[in-house]
Amino acid sequence: MTRLYDDPASFTEDMVTGFVAAHPDYVRQVPGGVVRAKRARQGKVAVVTGGGSGHYPAFCGVVGPGFADGSVIGNIFTSPSADDAYSVGRAVDRGAGVVFSFGNYAGDNMNFGLAVERLERDGIRAHNVVVTDDVASAPAAEQTKRRGVVGDFVVFKVASAAAEEGYSFDEVVRVAEHANARTRSLGVAFDGCTLPGQDQPLFEVPEGRMGLGLGIHGEPGVSERDLPSASELAKILVDGLLAEAPKTGAAKPRVTAILNGLGATKYEELFVVWGTVSRLLAEAGVEVVAPEVGELVTSLDMAGCSLTLTWLDPELERLWQAPADTPAYRKGNVVLAEAEESDVDEELPAAPEKVTVVAPPEGQATAAVVVKALHEVADLLHDKEEEFGRLDAIAGDGDHGRGMTRGSAAAVAAADEAVAQGVGPAAVLVAAGDAWAAKAGGTSGVLWGAALRSFGDLLPDHRAAMANDLTAGASAALAAVQRLGRAELGDKTLVDALVPFVDELRAAVEAGATGTEAWQQAAKAATKAAESTAELRPRTGRARPLAERSVGTPDPGATSLALALTRIGTVLAGGAGLAGNGKDGEK
Repeated sequence: MTRLYDDPASFTEDMVTGFVAAHPDYVRQVPGGVVRAKRARQGKVAVVTGGGSGHYPAFCGVVGPGFADGSVIGNIFTSPSADDAYSVGRAVDRGAGVVFSFGNYAGDNMNFGLAVERLERDGIRAHNVVVTDDVASAPAAEQTKRRGVVGDFVVFKVASAAAEEGYSFDEVVRVAEHANARTRSLGVAFDGCTLPGQDQPLFEVPEGRMGLGLGIHGEPGVSERDLPSASELAKILVDGLLAEAPKTGAAKPRVTAILNGLGATKYEELFVVWGTVSRLLAEAGVEVVAPEVGELVTSLDMAGCSLTLTWLDPELERLWQAPADTPAYRKGNVVLAEAEESDVDEELPAAPEKVTVVAPPEGQATAAVVVKALHEVADLLHDKEEEFGRLDAIAGDGDHGRGMTRGSAAAVAAADEAVAQGVGPAAVLVAAGDAWAAKAGGTSGVLWGAALRSFGDLLPDHRAAMANDLTAGASAALAAVQRLGRAELGDKTLVDALVPFVDELRAAVEAGATGTEAWQQAAKAATKAAESTAELRPRTGRARPLAERSVGTPDPGATSLALALTRIGTVLAGGAGLAGNGKDGEK
């Protein structure tokens, strides 16, 4: 159980404050994460690690000479936002571009992808290297669908060492992707981890059993079996990885290995397992080079361990063994050319000032309704936080409730500030959407942020909103969600509730319903569709590897969306008057 915290909602921020205070010679804080205390030399490719917190020493613990230039830090088990990644990327750029690397999760792919687009618009070259080492999460023929677990550490180290040696941007990307292609991991769980403020673990493993193929975000294994002895476990892990060995052409393969503890399985136990792992690898004709046994990629207090193997060639071996000096990982003696002292506090170009456009009274009235609806939704999501977390923990990482609470609270604060300036509904929803995405992070954060922004773009400032404006806004929100998330009906995501909502809203408006009537009808359709997701198997996102486990449980994203849409309907029915049918101008 995670016992030491002040406010569970600010656990990550409090952790970062303490981490920076403990290691001022290595790191300094920037919006979205941490960077090296002293900037690297001009012309060096910057390597940035990233992901949710809860995995220390990954990812922020490896920022320093010979390793990463910066780390983007999300909420616990939640992808950092695009704003966070963009901020850290700008802070570390030394004129040669930024290479982000992270595990293969939907939220990370979306948010880091958006950050790359923004950096490139600023003239900063950027690229994402996605790690896919978890053999349990997808078959070999679908390697691009595999999760990134402890193989992250190898890829980060190799890419960072290459950048430190002076590799070009393209060469850093090449060697990072080469390392990923040669890396395989397999893990087991003995018990789940507990989020700060919660009194129950995200999952439980029956006494005398273990989960095989766990994730590092509190996800349980993809299957269960009897708890073996240490030697038997070593054989399970070694056999599972050697069966997936890449074709290297080497008569006597050379690998590096990480036997990793997830947080509650300590070093002595790991050494017992490693004794058999090393013997089995030797018997299989595999030579181990510079192995690591310890806690390198954790999952709060999860009980479990994993084995990672990377099949080496001379280049990968040299880069893996290159010196590094960071708060949590040191190897060899680092003598590197750092930036001049006067360059350490070099300021980034200031962001352009935002121009506030005051809306006419009609637009301000609609904006006030939007703000009221956001407040109601935020209250709802706060009240349902634990319920959504439990739903998400069945086949995911349990962060949905906390992410939705953080995102909606940030959206409300931004909307209040915007409406006080006299802006219209579009500006309010743009501010709310950006704040939601920035503070929630993860898949839901970026999708809700994009949906609010897109919806707002279709609400008029110069007149009262009509029912057909709601239809246009909802359609635009759906298009944005599907463009970013690439989910379709039947994938067991919020799209399964949003598509029926938009279809019913459009049909009701075309039949002559007022905006309020149409919205309420559509919300009922969304609710029914969300309930029906219980019978679906997820085909995308973090729940996909545990598809069977999720059957019988509705999707948390679809459920929270349907509840939010229903609550907005009560706001409209309460006399807010967000619009008539759009045909005769009646409200």
